[in-house]
Amino acid sequence: MGTAAKEAAAHDTVEAAIRTQLAKALGGVRGIVEAAVPTVAFTVSWIVTEQLKISLIISIGVAVALLIVRLVQRSTTQFVLNSLIGIGIGAFFASRTGEARDVFLPGIYYNAGYAAVMILSVALRWPVVGFIIGSVTGDPTGWRRDPGIVRLCSRLTWLLILPCLLRVVVQLPLYWAEHVAALGVAKIILGWPFQVAALAAMVWVLARGRTPITPAPPPTTS
Repeated sequence: MGTAAKEAAAHDTVEAAIRTQLAKALGGVRGIVEAAVPTVAFTVSWIVTEQLKISLIISIGVAVALLIVRLVQRSTTQFVLNSLIGIGIGAFFASRTGEARDVFLPGIYYNAGYAAVMILSVALRWPVVGFIIGSVTGDPTGWRRDPGIVRLCSRLTWLLILPCLLRVVVQLPLYWAEHVAALGVAKIILGWPFQVAALAAMVWVLARGRTPITPAPPPTTS
């Protein structure tokens, strides 16, 4: 039995499959916390010292320490690396301009771009959440044959879009106003807490339905 078939067998409904895949994507509680800690370190350091270089060193140092812990434990480093890369890109932007607020600029760009892509996917009736189902059934596009699943995936995709839009709407004016500390606080509050809230909303939507999964048929042999 192939990997996709095993996944389909383990989850008898679309809702169960999506819940499992979303949990993997977020990395659980630990992955969410690891994504937030370097930003917390930078923000607290900036509030205390107002020194860009010191704040960046502390933030990157914390991310590296989290990575070392993962390596020692021989557990997945994916989520720590994502955080470290994000901090590294922010540090590059800020070091070029000397402006502490530019640490947060890549995140604002990322959320704006991510939201735009997901909105386009919904408008084209190819909601990105649908590909989670495709990864389980082994048929990347088969889910589009069921209008009910397309509607479900569109609603779930919107629940991923809303936190991204909110981050841009809140953080961009703070960036323009050069409120560095407020930017850091906003990023923390609108980061993992809102991601958890979005996941909880998605779980609530998913708990209301039981859409059977239909695995892709095995290839025919002549």
